[in-house]
Amino acid sequence: MEQVLYDFRTAIRASNASLLASTITPAPPPHDPGRLYAILRSTNSYGVEADVRYGITYNSREISLRKGQSAAWLDVYIAYYKVISLVLDAEEKTNQNKFGEADWNGVYEAWKELVSSLIKGYTGGHFDGWTTPCLYVAGRYLREFALKADEANTLIKGAVTFNSGLQDDVVGALEKHDKLEDAAMILNRIFGLCISDRAPIEESRKWGVYCISNMMFKTYFKLNSLSLCKNILRSLSATASDLPDLSLYPKSHQVTFNYYVGVLSFLEEDYPRAETHLAAAHRLCPAVPFAHKNRALILTYLIPCRLLTTHVLPTATLLRPYPLLQRLFAPLAACVRKGDLAGFDAALAAGEAEFVRRRIYLTLERGRDIAVRNLCRKVFLAGGWEAAKRGPEEQQGEGERLRRTRIPLAEFVAAIRVGMRADGREGGVGEGGLEQDEVECVLANLIYKNLMKGYISRAHGTVVLSKTGAFPGTGV
Repeated sequence: MEQVLYDFRTAIRASNASLLASTITPAPPPHDPGRLYAILRSTNSYGVEADVRYGITYNSREISLRKGQSAAWLDVYIAYYKVISLVLDAEEKTNQNKFGEADWNGVYEAWKELVSSLIKGYTGGHFDGWTTPCLYVAGRYLREFALKADEANTLIKGAVTFNSGLQDDVVGALEKHDKLEDAAMILNRIFGLCISDRAPIEESRKWGVYCISNMMFKTYFKLNSLSLCKNILRSLSATASDLPDLSLYPKSHQVTFNYYVGVLSFLEEDYPRAETHLAAAHRLCPAVPFAHKNRALILTYLIPCRLLTTHVLPTATLLRPYPLLQRLFAPLAACVRKGDLAGFDAALAAGEAEFVRRRIYLTLERGRDIAVRNLCRKVFLAGGWEAAKRGPEEQQGEGERLRRTRIPLAEFVAAIRVGMRADGREGGVGEGGLEQDEVECVLANLIYKNLMKGYISRAHGTVVLSKTGAFPGTGV
């Protein structure tokens, strides 16, 4: 423990928050992979209290801790030693494929005790605001150990194969998560500890609000309790005047917060708001290898958003670094661009499992209207120009030429049947051969959604399009 306590004294003396947080991290630093084993061998469960007390109270004259502070940190580091012994034992059992003997529940309960000691220290006013990163470490590993404990419990019941990795948080799970639910309540206490701090903003725990919020978002998504995320947003909105602007927080906090708020808005079908937050997350997320997965997750929701809001399709350059996104979205984008309705339906069906898992299937399905719009636009462009109304001796200037705006309904019927690879006699792909009335409904839907400007003249069997901006946003 001597190295840990030395780092503790150094951190307190220099007000070094990151160094202080590293002293309670239950994972070895890259430069010292054997640190946890060294800590475990340096003392035992009977002598740890005396060793920590000596290192904090009697061997720390240069940092001058108050009695209450010393007692609070003493509780934290005694709990930390207990966590280390349990973590190493559980990891060894897991690495030996003795999953049933790995006591991840004990690890979670021990870490929960450490978190409770931290919360008690902050509540009692023993820890200064600059030590807030300790709460980041506490919340992060509380959630991680809860997931491992729940996964181990599920394994014991024989439901799944154990996997120590963490799954994507936006994709919900159906398993029971007793420990994770308990962790969510403790994270809520940490969140309240940060957001209710009344200290001056320079030394306030409010600088930890967004980091803890992000942990809570991840937890609620994993629990499929998305409605609870609104409580976080309401709390942040109610105290917005007391919080620093989001742009002043670390970029990692900004990116994660914008991502989860964007996904929440996406799932609530508030696509303009979702695009705003997701675009901000994508802009702030660095284009570096370690952030590759994060950028892919952001694009998973940003691409469908832009398809509906601005009708912008992903380019090959955008998708190239992400093979999975390229496989999922490139065929859809190509079919939307060409107006290939049958191809769009086939591409949507091919990626249905992944689209449903990511909760974007219904949104992408709405993109079919854009494909129909593009197909009808091709009919409009193929119709040519209006006949000249001037005499033969006069020439009509290029700038005065108008495209044909009265198009027989039969042309749209034929185009949509071709696009669906259907005809009037035999069933097409999933539709069963479109009749003229059905095509009229499709066109009326485009007009209602402002994807096409005009009206249908049933008496004349004609679609009358606007002379200017017949297809808004496409330049014609």
